[in-house]
Amino acid sequence: MKFLAGTPHVPFLRFKGLCFALSALLMLGSLVSLATQGLNFGIDFRGGILMEVRTPQPANLSEMRSTLGQLGLGEVSLQEFGAETDVLIRIQQQDGGEAGQQAAIEAVRGALGDDVNYRRVEFVGPKVGAELIQDGILAVLIALGAILMYIWFRFEWQFGVGGVLTLIHDVLITIGLFSVLQLEFNLSTVAAILTIAGYSINDTVVVYDRIRENLRKYKKLDISALCDLSLNDTLARTLLTSGTTILALVALFSFGGPVVRDFSGALIFGILIGTYSSIFIATPVLTYMNLRRDSDNASEDAGKATTAG
Repeated sequence: MKFLAGTPHVPFLRFKGLCFALSALLMLGSLVSLATQGLNFGIDFRGGILMEVRTPQPANLSEMRSTLGQLGLGEVSLQEFGAETDVLIRIQQQDGGEAGQQAAIEAVRGALGDDVNYRRVEFVGPKVGAELIQDGILAVLIALGAILMYIWFRFEWQFGVGGVLTLIHDVLITIGLFSVLQLEFNLSTVAAILTIAGYSINDTVVVYDRIRENLRKYKKLDISALCDLSLNDTLARTLLTSGTTILALVALFSFGGPVVRDFSGALIFGILIGTYSSIFIATPVLTYMNLRRDSDNASEDAGKATTAG
């Protein structure tokens, strides 16, 4: 089964100047938003109250959310886990120190009634939230560094630099989206960002592998033309992989409920950005890095290469 009839001939690198300008604008906008209004950190990072409860009947999350929302406790999030009767309640940190947190806990107990079994009640302090922020940043940096080393070892240093620049582009723009729209940034968002990084680099490595193969095959073909040829060779795979993944995420975003909506929304945006960057950023960057051709393989003349492309 073929998704595209024959090999397309799209001149992707003809638009590299426009794409570089667009990406620079998006990255600048992300940095400005992060500097001016920052991120809307969730309870995981800001601190707050964590309650694990078990209801006598399958939990009605919408009804519970409405009941707790009337208590005036600020941000309250509910998540069903395990059995249908188990609910995780997160409440933002209250004013008044320990007394304020205890008052909020008693208010929740009174609103939910005596039939609910409170299996765990914890208070996440701001110090723990600060540590989670540091650990989240460290996790992203370690992932980027490990990817750089892998691509450097697997290909050449030019490919490693191009791959990491692309990942920084994808991660920064995705985080910028959360800053601009003031979406809640929590541990699930960090997981989404790491997933986006892995997805993006996977697509980029497929294109890079074809570029390396064509560098050995076509000795006289201009680098820009060779990159265009490689992108067109892998275009069907890129579109199919991204398209099917986004279809699944759209279903999750539409029917998964509020608990996973921000997570799935971040993944949808990140995959779109990652697909765009692997075509219009990661590959054009290589044209400025003096790629080395392998002289040990038989060469093809430029006319044959152009015909094959």
